[in-house]
Amino acid sequence: MAGVSWTPSNLLLFPTASEFSITEHWIDPVPLMSALRCAQAGAMVVFEGWVRDHNLGLSVTSLEYEIYPELAVKEGLKIIGEAKRLFSLHQAIAVHRYGHLQIGEVTVWVGTTASHRQAAYEASRYIIGSLKTRLPIWKKEHYADQSSAWIHCRH
Repeated sequence: MAGVSWTPSNLLLFPTASEFSITEHWIDPVPLMSALRCAQAGAMVVFEGWVRDHNLGLSVTSLEYEIYPELAVKEGLKIIGEAKRLFSLHQAIAVHRYGHLQIGEVTVWVGTTASHRQAAYEASRYIIGSLKTRLPIWKKEHYADQSSAWIHCRH
């Protein structure tokens, strides 16, 4: 990404698998994917949500996320636990950004591993869908040609 400085001070260092985290910092997928690896897994599915430059016909210049941290982490961990049980996952990790984000930045990262690809895919869809509908996160879009606006929280 042009103009982005990837230094150790602004990367998220994620300590263990099977967790949920929120961060103001860049999400580095390499340690996250490494934490997902296990000998029993036959499939890994990774989803990254990015800030795009448009929404509903408007030119978007950036996004801003506000979050209720304690509740978001509690609910995120609950979602990961549900997914692991429902889809017999080996590992699952999800990370959501908050703060001011620029076009192209990763807003949310989800990774799952399972013995078979179908379970990993279904669990990934379950996790991202649940994060979008259940986390206390509010999204504000900044536009090129008009005032910024808080939009439907189901990002």
